[in-house]
Amino acid sequence: MTVPNADVPITQISVEELATQLATAAPGTLQLIDVREPHEWAIVHLDGFELLPLSQFETWSGQISQRFDPNQETIVLCHHGMRSQHMCAWLVSQGFQQVKNVVGGIDAYAIRIDPSLRQY
Repeated sequence: MTVPNADVPITQISVEELATQLATAAPGTLQLIDVREPHEWAIVHLDGFELLPLSQFETWSGQISQRFDPNQETIVLCHHGMRSQHMCAWLVSQGFQQVKNVVGGIDAYAIRIDPSLRQY
């Protein structure tokens, strides 16, 4: 994956904000993408997120606008927030308007929101 412009400002949300949105959003109003690898997903994942591993970018990138609505709020998650930041920048380059990166990723979510989640 090549990020067209790493200087594109991406909205960052905390894991607390993510938890609130997951608890209060009407069904189908959030697009949730997890860019970690399948072996990471197998350890721990959040319900509702769709797995799009960055290592498989060539497999799914061509259909991104058919699979997701560029005008709908899209939240991207990874382990610590770096890979998801790259994905967010790429989504913006593809015309997505409401992209948010989860700061600290699933690791921070497990620490601060749901300690029952496995950490790795």
